[in-house]
Amino acid sequence: MRIAVLGAGSWGTTLAILLANNSHEVSLWSYDDKCTQIIRTTRENPSFLPHVHIPESIEATSDLNAAVTDSEMIVAAVPSQYLRGVMTQLKHLPFDRIAVVNVAKGIENGTIMTMSELLHDTLPNLLPNRIATLSGPSHAEEVSQKIPTTVVAASTAVETSKIVQSIFMTPYFRVYASTDLRGVELGGALKNVIAIAAGIIDGAQLGDNTKAAVMTRGIAEMTRLGVAMGAQVQTFSGLSGIGDLMVTCMSRHSRNRHVGVEIGKGRKLSDILSEMEMVAEGVATTQSAFDLANRVGVEVPIIAEVHKILFEGKDPLKACYDLMTRDPKGEV
Repeated sequence: MRIAVLGAGSWGTTLAILLANNSHEVSLWSYDDKCTQIIRTTRENPSFLPHVHIPESIEATSDLNAAVTDSEMIVAAVPSQYLRGVMTQLKHLPFDRIAVVNVAKGIENGTIMTMSELLHDTLPNLLPNRIATLSGPSHAEEVSQKIPTTVVAASTAVETSKIVQSIFMTPYFRVYASTDLRGVELGGALKNVIAIAAGIIDGAQLGDNTKAAVMTRGIAEMTRLGVAMGAQVQTFSGLSGIGDLMVTCMSRHSRNRHVGVEIGKGRKLSDILSEMEMVAEGVATTQSAFDLANRVGVEVPIIAEVHKILFEGKDPLKACYDLMTRDPKGEV
């Protein structure tokens, strides 16, 4: 199958390599001409995935139309807040035989759209049953080293989720299938906000008890909000829910946890982001998740406190105190 991977960050590059190794014909698009030239000449992507060989069979390009020409599948690996700008350029395509697999983990600011909703909005010719999301605990740094990883492919059409499953499956990359597209994409987005909270706890040296509490109550918030949006409750106990939450809250590879750690140490958000070459999706998603929860009337105290810390300058220790002194509740 001819597959276009849009976005040459660490995850897009890793998935392009995985697909090429699965004998697919792969093009890898980057908006950056310099990045494209480096990949072509060195067969590496040092800015985003250093010391990993990129097969010669992968066609690196900065020409978006060339990347998608004759493709049967598009893998959208563009950060969520930039996805609209890229996909709008493809609205002329017929999409009669093209499936789109989103791998970004976010909710668009302003519109509060999930990535599948954004794809519906920008690609009028794309049938809803041709959209899928691939998500789960899967840091590119480890997948690129063929460390055993499991993820979930979700689409409203079981046939599409199974096609994606078969295309991406390898002995080190196990893919499960789901029809809960909404739950899988919300799990992948919302866990990034909780990971920022977990990082703040690490940076402020508040301890393992605190971090375990935030992770546990965080999955409760994710589930409440997801179910209110039409997701299935059991999805949040799976790979794209608690699985992705665990790895993002604990891993040294997590960009969202890193942002939280630096915030917990007392640094300013603007200074932290200015030093990062890769995107921490959870920062923008914090705003979207906060707005979404307000829209549907769901209580999300941890997300709300992360929002106050990031965008209102609230002291993390005061946020922790306010969470701990809320009115008594039942656990369920």
